[in-house]
Amino acid sequence: MYLSGFGNYHQTEAEPGALPKNQNSPQQCPKGLYAEQLSGTAFTKPRHLNQFSWLYRKLPTVTQQDYRLYKTHAFSKLVENQPPVPMRWSPYPTPHLKFDFVDGLQLVAKNSTQSCFLYHCNQSMTNRYFSSFDGELLVVAYQGKLKCFTEFGRLDIEPGWIAVIPRGVKFKVEVEPEGAAGYLCENKGAPLKLPSLGAIGANGLANPRHFLYPVAAVENNNNKVEIICKYQDKLWSTTSHHSPLNVVAWHGNYAPYCYDLSLFNTINTVSFDHPDPSIFTVLTSESATPGIANLDFVIFPTRWMVAEHTFRPPYFHRNVMSEFMGLVKGQYDAKQDGFSVGGFSIHNCMSAHGPDLDTYKTASSKELKPEYYKDTLAFMFESCEPWLITESAFTHESRQHDYLACWDGFKSES
Repeated sequence: MYLSGFGNYHQTEAEPGALPKNQNSPQQCPKGLYAEQLSGTAFTKPRHLNQFSWLYRKLPTVTQQDYRLYKTHAFSKLVENQPPVPMRWSPYPTPHLKFDFVDGLQLVAKNSTQSCFLYHCNQSMTNRYFSSFDGELLVVAYQGKLKCFTEFGRLDIEPGWIAVIPRGVKFKVEVEPEGAAGYLCENKGAPLKLPSLGAIGANGLANPRHFLYPVAAVENNNNKVEIICKYQDKLWSTTSHHSPLNVVAWHGNYAPYCYDLSLFNTINTVSFDHPDPSIFTVLTSESATPGIANLDFVIFPTRWMVAEHTFRPPYFHRNVMSEFMGLVKGQYDAKQDGFSVGGFSIHNCMSAHGPDLDTYKTASSKELKPEYYKDTLAFMFESCEPWLITESAFTHESRQHDYLACWDGFKSES
């Protein structure tokens, strides 16, 4: 069961009467619970932008041990002297060893406000929990199902869905025996929100009512547990004698949520010219400069293409934003070969990119009729800062060293 509506103020309780009736932190909470506020923005943020929730727990979060460095996991260093060229990777191989969600994270690129990971996990988290103190986590699944048990309740996602876990929220992930894989973007900037629709009007793109929030579902686990947190780009570990998911009730607007990307209402041209990719924005993190996103989450889903007298795939372009692109299913319309589900590409600021030679030849010469792009879903994490690649990704066997060859063969026709 879920609560719907993006950013709405929700209230939910796993046990009747667990929510205080008239104030947030009474002298004594119902059922002997402890009131704890989780703030995702500064206290003085304007009211319509202020994000916080009240959690009513069996034990407060402070009842845990000291943190120590998590020795079994280290993120790779960044490449020095990274060349300003497009790069692309094939899907990483499925690991043969047992990894849960935390140990299955692989950092591939980052900048000052975001980090991009791949996750491969074939083991559920048992008596282990995770949170990021550095930023909110945007999870994009392309293989297998994830059951995310959070302080606020449970979220389930599968390929074609996303989940957003706010900064500081603790959770664990369970997977089915065949495992799961996907992409993860950690956003350290302003929290993700729905983009303004402007001239589009009231309807279109992602509908607020389709975003799902968990109902309270307390976990009664008094075993010794491990809690891992990401802080200052390092992983830290502590222990506790109770589950951090011991929240019996909560109310507020700062909570995890999930969304089925197939419900995205695509806006596209019905006359001519290929629209800018910003028209496909699902969520955005605003920067301090109006009109410039810190991060845009953009998708290219199943859709009709009907533009006439037009080169329909993405045009050749160079732009100030930097693109991390992945593929969830199907085929991306700008590339005929080499871009596979689970793979990714990075086109940084002002790096020239666009359709490969075969795509260009086909799209520039075929008869244009209404065309249905079926069972496809590509996405971009588009950042205002260049993506800096890790050494492990740069030297990984999956990096396609011949990627630039997809543009070989273009000839001057004049």
